[in-house]
Amino acid sequence: MVRPVVHGEMALAGVSRPATKDDIPVAKDLLDTLKANRKNCVGMAANMIGQKVCIIVFDNGGKYMTMLNPEITDASGEYETEEGCLSLSGTRKTRRFEKITVKYQTLALAEKTGSFSGFPAQIIQHEIDHCRGKLI
Repeated sequence: MVRPVVHGEMALAGVSRPATKDDIPVAKDLLDTLKANRKNCVGMAANMIGQKVCIIVFDNGGKYMTMLNPEITDASGEYETEEGCLSLSGTRKTRRFEKITVKYQTLALAEKTGSFSGFPAQIIQHEIDHCRGKLI
């Protein structure tokens, strides 16, 4: 189900709690909402639909991915960039890593580790920041 997108820094502040199997419907709604906003958005965190749970979804080069409880375990190639966000107006400068390794759970709660680089890595970092309550 497509949910309304939350706007504003106060609504997005605060650390998200870990996701559990009970949060699978939230993950599905989050993916539906990302797809509905695909012209203006490449990734979302659950707090962007009003749910303070650690779930992210993103476009990984044309294939959508969902990650529950993502955690960056390795990163290299730091650089400065400028990002926008569907939930916030304008753009802001931030620092990101070119290559990252992420430990996460799938919708089936299977533990996975993946390596990402370039734009998908940047998107993941942005959405994990949302889960940590950090805004760009």
